[in-house]
Parts: sequence; structure tokens; C-alpha cells
Amino acid sequence: MTQNETPSHAHESAEASLEAQLRDEIAALHSEIEQLRMDSLRERADLENQRKRVARDVEQARKFANERLLGELLPVFDSLDAGLAAAVEQSGPLKEGMELTYRQLLKVAADNGLAVVDPAGQPFNPDHHQAISQADPGQAAPGTVLQVFQKGYLLNERLLRPALVVVARQD
Repeated sequence: MTQNETPSHAHESAEASLEAQLRDEIAALHSEIEQLRMDSLRERADLENQRKRVARDVEQARKFANERLLGELLPVFDSLDAGLAAAVEQSGPLKEGMELTYRQLLKVAADNGLAVVDPAGQPFNPDHHQAISQADPGQAAPGTVLQVFQKGYLLNERLLRPALVVVARQD
């Protein structure tokens, strides 16, 4: 009987070895599946982040696409400002036409994100103003903008051109 027990024992040992091998393969496959799942999640997150970056870049490009054109129109605003300042004592159709043209131009520019920085009487803001000189404050508070030589402009809250100003001297 010893001979019969040995083949049976060998058969059981082979089955146990096969079971252990299958368990190891299953564990390895589970590990590989988990790794692939993690890789897939990471790639999905990277793709979502890239999509958000592209959307942000497209939005920025849209907001500032007309920056060059509006920047080139700033001298036109300056000329109309100077003409209206010179015609302050006059009245008539020419002055009214200039005022209407200026308002229309400002509206179109504002509709495209342009905002005028005209800080007369406001505190000096180095982020939006460029001081070209200082003067005695008189009745104004020190650090206040006394005079605006050239208006500044913001495009969608980003500085396009600083306002050139005279600031009240601090004592």
C-alpha cells in the first residue's frame, strides 16, 4: 500500500503546488489590474487638467485678442480729449459732433473690455498711475492726484497704459 499512497501523496502535492501557482498568478493579475486602474485614473486627471488649462488659455486669448487694436486707438482717445478740452468755451455742431464721436468710441471700447483710468482727486496708485512730478498739495491731501496729463487705460482689469499724473507732495 505504500506504493499506492506515494502516488496519491504526489498527486496531492502537485495539486497544492498548482493551487499555489494559480493563487500567485491571480494575485499578480489583481496587482496588474490595480496598477492599470491607477494609471487610467492618473491619465484621466491629467487629461482633465489639460482641458481646464486649454479652456483658461482660450478665455485669456479671447479677453485680450483685441489688445493691440485698442492700444493703437489710445492716441485717438488722447486727440479727442485734447480737442474737447480746447473747445471747452465753444459750442455748436462741431463740438457736439466731437463729443458724440468720443462717447461712441468709448462705448465700443468699453464693450470690448477697455476702462478709462482718470484718477484726478484720487489717491495715487502706483499700479495704475505713473507720477511725472509732485506739487504742493494746496487743499488736497498728500499723495492725492492733483492733475492728469494723460488718462490711463485698463483692458479687462489689466493695465494697458498707466495714467500720467502730478501727485500732491508729502510734507
